[in-house]
Amino acid sequence: MSGHSKWAGIKHKKAVVDAKRGQAFTRASRELTIAAREGGGNPDGNFRLRLAMQKAREINMPTDKIQNAIKRGTGELAGERLEEIRYEGYGPAGVAVMVDALTDNRNRTSASIRHRLSKLGGNLGESNSVNWMFERKGVISANAGKADPEEVGLAAIEAGADDVQVEGKSVEITAPPSVFEKVKAAVEALGVTVENAEITMQPKQTVPIGEDKAAAVLRLMESLEEDEDVQQVYANFDIPTDVLERVSAQV
Repeated sequence: MSGHSKWAGIKHKKAVVDAKRGQAFTRASRELTIAAREGGGNPDGNFRLRLAMQKAREINMPTDKIQNAIKRGTGELAGERLEEIRYEGYGPAGVAVMVDALTDNRNRTSASIRHRLSKLGGNLGESNSVNWMFERKGVISANAGKADPEEVGLAAIEAGADDVQVEGKSVEITAPPSVFEKVKAAVEALGVTVENAEITMQPKQTVPIGEDKAAAVLRLMESLEEDEDVQQVYANFDIPTDVLERVSAQV
């Protein structure tokens, strides 16, 4: 299981119990609004909205707040004018970094991202400077529990997954976005606990990071994710699992 995918799972668990619940709600609300603006307010015909609603429920966002965010997207309620922006650059040890933001003030967000990168050993790059290193994929991290991890992987492959990696009872599944929901349903049908499921930008190649640079890389990830306008942060680092768990607890 890749270090960066493991980090995504750690981030997810942090978000669910995050003391800064207000920020988590703001992030989820903005994603709901944009998803509804782009594809309409009916989740049955809007995959991005279905996924956004699922994420909102996972952080216990109240139903009325979810519905209001959707209505802002469809124009039924007034709301801030949000713009989607992707920033690209590099972090410590040459790690490629992409940041997806939703903002009502491009200048404020650009200045913040540039400052966070430069302060923590990185730099902002040009558009498409690192985008080519990533591809859009659905990633599902699951705990097989009482099920046979190999059988879980086989079910995922039969449902259309590209790749399955097993580490003990942990199963990481990669799938094209077009069959993401089908693969997730096939896994859940076996009674498996899905710990994290998201559409992400997965690196085509990773940069191995040792313990000497791990803390610096993770500090940058944490800083970028703390920005109120940032929705997602992607990177191509690969930190050994034992190092990642040890260092992430200290960052």
